[in-house]
Amino acid sequence: MLSSAPEVSVVVPVFQEEASIPKVIPHFVKVLSQQRRSFELVLVNDGSRDRSGPLLDELAAGEPRIRVIHLARNFGQTAAMMAGFWAARGEIVVPLDGDGQNPPEEIERLCDKLEEGYDVVSGWRKNRKDSWLRTFVSRVANRFIGWITDVRLHDYGCTLKAYRASMIRDARLFGEMHRFIPVYASMHGARICEVVVKHNPRTEGTSKYGYGRITKVLFDLLLVRMLQRYRTKPIHFFGKIAVRAWIATVAALAFGVIKAFFQPDQWWTAFWGKAPLVALMFFLLGVFAILLGLVAEVAMRSSYEHNQGRYWDEARRVNFDENDEMAAAQAAPVNARTPEPAATA
Repeated sequence: MLSSAPEVSVVVPVFQEEASIPKVIPHFVKVLSQQRRSFELVLVNDGSRDRSGPLLDELAAGEPRIRVIHLARNFGQTAAMMAGFWAARGEIVVPLDGDGQNPPEEIERLCDKLEEGYDVVSGWRKNRKDSWLRTFVSRVANRFIGWITDVRLHDYGCTLKAYRASMIRDARLFGEMHRFIPVYASMHGARICEVVVKHNPRTEGTSKYGYGRITKVLFDLLLVRMLQRYRTKPIHFFGKIAVRAWIATVAALAFGVIKAFFQPDQWWTAFWGKAPLVALMFFLLGVFAILLGLVAEVAMRSSYEHNQGRYWDEARRVNFDENDEMAAAQAAPVNARTPEPAATA
């Protein structure tokens, strides 16, 4: 068991990667051992139903620098990354995909760049080794996200990034917000830069990402933009919607009045014409839907903040000492399930 804190904590979320783990994780350890900074490898098993969990335990048994967190079920990549961030002990935190497509050889270069005075160094898979359709969709999404958030990055989806731990250790991320971590960091004045990194083709296992996540990203982006501009003054956001709704209401009524003026014999029927009434109903329905959705998001965040931001349950930990367990217990919400005793190698 390592007693001193490492310089770099590499956080790897793992889900259904039994085909990749035996080759990828030892490669991570080998490459990181050759770099000049001390490290720990925090592997978060996100409720995998294959043999990923036992394989991670076997690797941790022979390598004290590997620390494993087993989540009680599948909570998603954002939760897995947050669990790893909170458990990280290094002053630099680097998330890494567990499929081997992000080369660990790039970590030292990202950390060197970070020490030039940046708080976030984001990887850019300029020559991405994925299908042309996936690459095209990603490029469009990245430009759209940059335009909406005004944080210009070529590759939001690249997991390989280097963060100063102070920037993300207190982060509260929910849903599928992991791709927007640079935006959250920028809200706190982070200095961000981007460097081109290599990208390997997937050789084992299958991708867990589908095109269905596009709509999720759009909804998450709506919330991120609201938090960017109105997290301390939400009444301004709701006020703008209310003003526009009232203008539309006045416009609809004016349309009815004008129509009735040109049909004086049937003014009542003309004023209550179907078109403006239906349009107004659908407009108000959309306004109510948006307001309810955003209020629900704010209420959810308030609930999670009450529980200190943790919304996942941990089944057990491997290669964590008693101090780590005490810190985890203090961070856990009062209504969370008590974890099983930690296994140590």
